[in-house]
Amino acid sequence: MCGIIGVFNKKNSLKLVKQGIKVLQDRGKDGTGFYEGKNFSLGHCLHSIVGRVKQPLEDKDVFASNCEIYNWKELDEKYKLGARNDSEMLFRLVQKKGIKILDELDGVYGFAFVKDNKLTIARDIIGIKPVWYSHSNGFYFASEKKALEKLGLININELNPRKILEYDLKNDKLSFFERRFFSIKPEHKEGVDVISRKLELLIKQAVSKRIPKRRFGILFSGGVDSTVLAVILKKLGQKFTCYTAVLDDPGLKEPEDLRFAKKAAKDFGLKLKIIKIKLSDVEKYLKKVVPLIEDSNVVKAGVALTFYVACEQAKKDECKVLFSGLGSEEIFAGYHRHKESYNINKECISGLLKMYERDLYRDDVVTMHNNIELRVPFLDKNLVEYSLKIPGKLKLFEDYEKYILRVVAKSLGLKDEFAFRRKKAAQYGSNFHKAIEKLKKRNKFEKKSEYLRTFYPNHNLKLGALISSGKDSIYSMHTMLKQNYSVDCLITVESENKDSYMFHTPTIELVKLQSESLGIPLIAEKTKGKKEYELRDLEKAIKKAKDQYQIEGIITGALFSSYQRDRVEKICDSLSLKIFSPLWHMNQETEMREVLKEGFEFIMTKVAAEGLDKSWLNKKVDNKMVDKLSELNDKIGINIAGEGGEFETLVLNGPIFNKKIIIKKSSIKQDGSAATLVVEKAKLEDKS
Repeated sequence: MCGIIGVFNKKNSLKLVKQGIKVLQDRGKDGTGFYEGKNFSLGHCLHSIVGRVKQPLEDKDVFASNCEIYNWKELDEKYKLGARNDSEMLFRLVQKKGIKILDELDGVYGFAFVKDNKLTIARDIIGIKPVWYSHSNGFYFASEKKALEKLGLININELNPRKILEYDLKNDKLSFFERRFFSIKPEHKEGVDVISRKLELLIKQAVSKRIPKRRFGILFSGGVDSTVLAVILKKLGQKFTCYTAVLDDPGLKEPEDLRFAKKAAKDFGLKLKIIKIKLSDVEKYLKKVVPLIEDSNVVKAGVALTFYVACEQAKKDECKVLFSGLGSEEIFAGYHRHKESYNINKECISGLLKMYERDLYRDDVVTMHNNIELRVPFLDKNLVEYSLKIPGKLKLFEDYEKYILRVVAKSLGLKDEFAFRRKKAAQYGSNFHKAIEKLKKRNKFEKKSEYLRTFYPNHNLKLGALISSGKDSIYSMHTMLKQNYSVDCLITVESENKDSYMFHTPTIELVKLQSESLGIPLIAEKTKGKKEYELRDLEKAIKKAKDQYQIEGIITGALFSSYQRDRVEKICDSLSLKIFSPLWHMNQETEMREVLKEGFEFIMTKVAAEGLDKSWLNKKVDNKMVDKLSELNDKIGINIAGEGGEFETLVLNGPIFNKKIIIKKSSIKQDGSAATLVVEKAKLEDKS
């Protein structure tokens, strides 16, 4: 793997490229190359795994790539290209067949191709290899965001893997073309034995094609994912090292990952290196890791810390490649949200769409900083395509997540204690989450996110929040703010259809007061509220927010409504925006009580369910009311958080509000069994 960078329509483009390549240098120390054209320049730093061919490549066209194409020799022979390695093959292939040929590639990549004053940039469909870009006073792209920040750029975006970017140098115009993603239909009809055998073969092929001719290792936790990879490599006769990084603290129990890693290594005769880090050393690692991943999110930082420590040792051992079990949770349904989903494979594909922001960039920059290439067999294109069509009942079975993978693990010879070991996130299995907790207290911070932000004072991403005036959307925004994300605007759609499937309608006009109290500008759009047509108006509002405030993602307050989340997700993906639903599949009673515990004050503005009447309206919700909702849930199955339309809410005050909303005049409108609070006059008042 390598680093790529380009600057277009700038007189000093080569100078800027050379500045940026210094930031990317850790991505490739086997060579550096530059190309200077008439009105643009490209830069490349080489991490050589398949042949040492210097880039950028050039003839009448110019090309620079960060790629690992596993079927490059087959494609080279098929199209008679005469290439020396995968990068050169990709260059010749795109020249000969055009961008449509990308569907034939088996591998990971990010590349830039310049032909006839047109720049084309693409990356692999899941987004394992990163590309960032900025279109402001010229055009720029690079493998890492920090390289563009070094050039003084502010409006920087990550290229959505489902988009192909085309930049017209002559007209300074940017265009995007949609790519087809994976499908979950039709489901495989065979039984568990047939599916598990096919799956085992695909996993073995995914591992085998990724074995390098250089020294390599595995990030090893003793969990089912990494142990399956290690056992397959062992059966293939490979020599490699397993790396396990943990916190060394005499006051804590032995980390679970260490205990299982040692057992698995002994059982299968694996070479295991254990890296133990003392609490006194953790802070110096955080000072490196948090700016490196450009993110102070607690979960991301905790995982990256574990990852970095292991990579540091692998680098000392001169490893050029590390295997990781990343991706297994998404394709085989390994998270709690999969258990709560009505459509398991739909939830799997939803997670895959987000991986490039949530996991892949973090892991890529950590490994490349240590001059190591990361290989993720569970995200193999053929394996993903097959796995997404495995029936959900074979992924979640008898309270076990990833059940079909565990069947494969048993077939490979894993004992039950490894094959059926429960999921343990890296930061927990290594005890590094406890290190961050202790350091937070030692440094007298109330929250871990506040402590981590001291290492990366910039906001993680600029986001827009879809706000309805109700508790879910406000609390969802609050959750993202606590994780050091920047909310640069609120977005609301006011529907004329009071029975809209998509939008909250009672007291929607009070979002303006909430916006004023929060000190966050509001983008408001109106819609007639016709089903599905209203989505066009939502897309218009989101696009306006992106254009005006350069937001990079959207926050939704969705809890369980796939109808709403799926449609927002589709809009965001089409606009190359990331989507965050931090409350997704959160226990509804827990959510209600947490909103109250965090200090938010809210009332019900509409009731439309058995057990609820107008007496519930315009009263501040408290824990006693939640108790009653819980009783109704036990009795008649009401949604405690109201997401089934049982009730709507309005937030009047909270820890992120600068002023509180006071309702001065209101009335109640009865419509059959439903009742709605009509707010006729409201204003902001200072908090007492």
